[in-house]
Amino acid sequence: MSTKPRQLKTPAGPPERIQKLLAAAGLGSRREIEGWIKAKRLTINGRTAQLGDRITTADRIAVDGRVLKMLMHARPDERRVILYHKPEGELTTRKDPEGRPTVFESLPRLRRSRWVSVGRLDTNTSGLLLFTTDGELANRLMHPSHEIEREYAVRVLGKITDQQLAAVKTGVRLDDGMAKFDAIQEAGGEGANHWYHVTLKEGRNREVRRMWEAVGVTVSRLIRIRYGAISLPRQLPRGAWRDATETELAELLTAAGMSAETKAAAPVSTNRRRLHVRRKT
Repeated sequence: MSTKPRQLKTPAGPPERIQKLLAAAGLGSRREIEGWIKAKRLTINGRTAQLGDRITTADRIAVDGRVLKMLMHARPDERRVILYHKPEGELTTRKDPEGRPTVFESLPRLRRSRWVSVGRLDTNTSGLLLFTTDGELANRLMHPSHEIEREYAVRVLGKITDQQLAAVKTGVRLDDGMAKFDAIQEAGGEGANHWYHVTLKEGRNREVRRMWEAVGVTVSRLIRIRYGAISLPRQLPRGAWRDATETELAELLTAAGMSAETKAAAPVSTNRRRLHVRRKT
C-alpha cells in the first residue's frame, strides 16, 4: 500500500504557516492552533508538527489523529465577508438531520474555501448574520475579549415594569452566569406589543431571550439589527445577502485587531450593489 499523502484536486499553492492556513479554514484562532502544536496534537504527513512549520493543501494534516480533508481548501490570500438577512425558520448549521432549511443553503457557492459564520442566530431569530472565508477573522469577531456589540430589536408581550427594566440593566442570573444589557431603549409599539432595542457584548446561546424570561417577560419577536459597526441594511430583504463594502470590511478588521495583510477576494459586483435572494421552490 502506498504511503504517499493523498493529493487534493485543487492546486497546493505556496507553503503557508500552519497556524495561518488552519485558522483560514475556520478551525480556530492562530493562538489556539499554536496551543495544539505545543500540546503535540497536530501532525503533518505523520510527524509531529512544530511551531514555524509551513504547509500546503497537499499535506496530510491531522488533529488528535483525525485527518483534515475538506477544511484544507481554504486560501488565506483571499478574504471575503457577506451580510445575510436571516429569516425565521432557518438553522445556523451546515446540515440538519431532520431536513430543515439552513442558512448555508442560501449562500453563494465557493470553490476553494468555505463560509464560516460569525456567531449564530437561533431558529426563531431573524436579522443580520455575517459570514466570512477567513476563519481567523470569524474567531476574533466572536471572542469575548474584543467585546464587540450586538444590537437587537425585541418585541415583548405586555407592559414592562420599572423593576423588570432595572433588573435586565443591572444583571440577572442565568444558568451559565450573570448577564445584563449594556444599553436598552424603548422603540415604540401599540396594544400588547412593545419594542425595545437592546445591546450586549456577549454571544451566549439564546441570551437575549433568556434574560427577558428571567424577569417574567415573553419575547414574541427578536431581530439582530447590528453586529459591531455593521448594521442590517434596510434594503436587504430576508433571505438575501450581499458582499461587505470596503468600508465595512475595514471596520470589521479594526474591531478584530487585524490588518489588511492579506488581500480581499474580488467582490461579486464592483459597479453596483447586487442583492442575492434564494428562490423558493
